[in-house]
Amino acid sequence: MASNGSSEFSHPVVFTTQTAYPLPTQKFMIPASWRRYQLSQLVNKALSLDKPVPFDFLVRGEILRTTLGEWCTEKGVGEEETLEIEYIESVMPPQRMTSLPHEDWVSSVSCQEPGHFLTASYDGNLRLFDYSQKLLQTIPVHVAPITSAVFVQGYQSDDADTRLVATASHDLTARLTEITVTQADPSSSKALASLHLHTAPLTSISSSGTHLLTASADGLIGLWDTSIPINDEVPAEEIPSERRKRRKLDGDLESRPKRKAPTSVLKSHTARVSKAIFARDGGKSAVSAGFDSTVRTWDIENGVCTNTITASAKPFLDVALPSSAQTVLAASTDRTVCQYDLRTGSSTITPHIASLPHPATPSCIVVPPSGAASVSEHQVITGAYDGIVRLWDLRSEKSAITSFKTWEGRAGGRKVLTVDWAAGVVGIGGEGGVEVWRVGEGDRLPSS
Repeated sequence: MASNGSSEFSHPVVFTTQTAYPLPTQKFMIPASWRRYQLSQLVNKALSLDKPVPFDFLVRGEILRTTLGEWCTEKGVGEEETLEIEYIESVMPPQRMTSLPHEDWVSSVSCQEPGHFLTASYDGNLRLFDYSQKLLQTIPVHVAPITSAVFVQGYQSDDADTRLVATASHDLTARLTEITVTQADPSSSKALASLHLHTAPLTSISSSGTHLLTASADGLIGLWDTSIPINDEVPAEEIPSERRKRRKLDGDLESRPKRKAPTSVLKSHTARVSKAIFARDGGKSAVSAGFDSTVRTWDIENGVCTNTITASAKPFLDVALPSSAQTVLAASTDRTVCQYDLRTGSSTITPHIASLPHPATPSCIVVPPSGAASVSEHQVITGAYDGIVRLWDLRSEKSAITSFKTWEGRAGGRKVLTVDWAAGVVGIGGEGGVEVWRVGEGDRLPSS
């Protein structure tokens, strides 16, 4: 390192960035005592920004948390070695905005409907809240715990306030239910179809708009269209006891939901399928993960598995696709979320690109919504069984950018089971009910 007049060492640095605030390529001599704050001031001054923008700094894939000198000493970086440091926009500290009380576990939260939150619970009900925390509707859908719920985009209805929701349940079925996103009589909601294939509890449901994917503990993945049949496609007599269980929800034969059959069944997993989602290619392919320690890619049109990523003793609980169509994120019971290259799968053990360590089992992953201009494509949010939600940058896998603990002060379980993210709003569901946090710049919600 070079010395200045006050005997403080400096280190040669070149800055890079993928933000909208690039610096001209040049070498800076940075005092070893400088931390993130001084580096951010330097970049702002060099850019002559009218309004200061806070930055964080990535050094060899790790966010700088110490002084530059301490980092160099720890890593054994030589005094004359030029460091390339990437700066990224800082994330404001997460703010807890409100909570939505539930009497049972919450398995699914959706923030995708502007101004509303949709929750699905182990008591078999959907609940619709507005941003003022007001419960608009409680909609009984299943007679067993709901494990997953999703809005079906592009649903056409005469009523502009009507939406179609797909749900999956422990009762071995999925359902398509029409709801109204206003404070209406819950009886105005209508179950349109029940989906019949699986012989074990369903674990997830996802939508491409025109089609659905269901995953189940029976190892199967069902592919369905979202059309409502005129007549039953699956005879009710196949499950004689079901009519008795469904009597309260379905009413008479004329008004009960139509029984749908899948358009195809995807078979390759050898154990429980935890999640199946459509790829970012208009629904032509899909990705799934399961307890057989595999992540599989599917050709939807032909119903075949085209690629298998195999891990070693890593039962997977969730899977998500970053904006890059070439990688996949998978959460495992070994307390990691790993990023894999979809192009390198094989029948042997597949190495991961990155691994995000967690002190407790990570249960869920969510990536930025499509078109979220204010969010980095490298960011991802995870929820875990320790009740902590973490925001990561995939370029810095050693530690999260920020984290926050849910259900503070609550006695009993605090496992996070589901996370959703839209317009800077993060909805978290689990053993403690639902909490809503603001991460970054998003819609402002009333504080509780």
